[in-house]
Amino acid sequence: MTNADYGVLNPVWAGGAGARLADDAAFVQAMLDVEAAWVRVQAAAGLCTPAQAAAVDAVARAERYDLAELAQRTPDGANSLIPLLGMMRARLAEDGAPAGSGTALHRGATSQDIIDTALMLLLARGTGALLGRLRSAASGLAALAREHETTPCIARSLTQHALPTTFGWKAASWLSALVAAGRRLEEVAAALPLQWGGAVGTLASLEQFLSTSDSTADSAQLAARLASELQLADPQVPWHTNRVPLLQAGAALGAVIAALGTFGTDVLTASRPEIGELSEPREAGKGGSSAMPQKQNPVHSLLLRTAALGAPGLVSTLFTAAGTAADERPDGGWHAEWPALRELLRLAAGAAEHADVLANGLVVNEPALARNLALGGDAVLSERIATVLAPVIAGGKPAIQKLVLRSLTDGIGLRQLLRLEISHADLSDAQLDRLLDPAGYLGSAVRFTHTVLADYALWKESWLSHN
Repeated sequence: MTNADYGVLNPVWAGGAGARLADDAAFVQAMLDVEAAWVRVQAAAGLCTPAQAAAVDAVARAERYDLAELAQRTPDGANSLIPLLGMMRARLAEDGAPAGSGTALHRGATSQDIIDTALMLLLARGTGALLGRLRSAASGLAALAREHETTPCIARSLTQHALPTTFGWKAASWLSALVAAGRRLEEVAAALPLQWGGAVGTLASLEQFLSTSDSTADSAQLAARLASELQLADPQVPWHTNRVPLLQAGAALGAVIAALGTFGTDVLTASRPEIGELSEPREAGKGGSSAMPQKQNPVHSLLLRTAALGAPGLVSTLFTAAGTAADERPDGGWHAEWPALRELLRLAAGAAEHADVLANGLVVNEPALARNLALGGDAVLSERIATVLAPVIAGGKPAIQKLVLRSLTDGIGLRQLLRLEISHADLSDAQLDRLLDPAGYLGSAVRFTHTVLADYALWKESWLSHN
């Protein structure tokens, strides 16, 4: 048995891309990739030989290391890079690497450079997969919004029936949040920066080495080449205690999770049997109960809500760590960021996968939408009635409010009470029918839906143009 974290207690991301893209092996590989890229940059600048760079490349493979041993040794230096470097140099010796290979390894860098940059790589690789599933979920929501743009349903405010709306606008509302969060995540992913500052953010060791070398490259050029090699942005300065890059990434992931959490929460509510407006797609082996064979649990929406409940504390950890970053390297705050950021990436990746399945398989029960809309009777149009009929009913809006209250408390139809108060000369039966038709009081729901769909189309065009 190993001590690997397979996600047994984390069903949001267990078994998905988040488990693979952000596990210990993925992070160790990211650190190895940074170290190997740095030696390749040095070789290209004449600071070490191609053979030395090839030797480091050969040992920069996570499968060559015992991760359990690495984890056991990590507390000795309070980070995993320190023991990993020792293990890499041991592998170089075992491989008979050219002399000086171990010296070129990690030259002028510090643990924070490698770990922060590896986290950026982890985010870059993870958000690529995450955005793919997020875009697919958006496509599913857009299809729902188009299909149901004029389908009337009840809108709920503070859990209670409020006014008529359309299911298309409800789906478009979910889509609008997803598009906004997706765009922000794309912006953050495109700007993930290299961290390169040396021991205290001055690159003093590297500058000293360069001053005695024959290379014409300077430290700024080398950092720029390293950023290019790793496909990260070059910030031109280190950000050892400026943790805004991590805050931006964490906040963007948190926004994705929150947007999907709202979607999941609404589906959970609407899928209750007594409401029955929505249901999750039926999938073999999904949603079963250990004790009640008849149950089909809404697992996808449940896990979206789970992610939304777990993410805020992780985002808070990042902000707390950033706000207490001290000196030239944070004492504890830096360390607290690592598990928080990784779990946010895992939750976002898992949530995107569940949202993709849910959005593209959601079953909309139109008869239930109509039934629940009718439950409130004509009273759900009381806002419209008060606006239109105030001029023709003695006492105006206060009198109409009393009629609505009487209808609700005495069980008398509001239509009947209105008919007693208003003559046919002032309001015909046909006019009253139109006034009490929920489909006639949808405001700008259809226009709003079209606006969101147009915005989604622009987002889709932007990502397709970059592929």
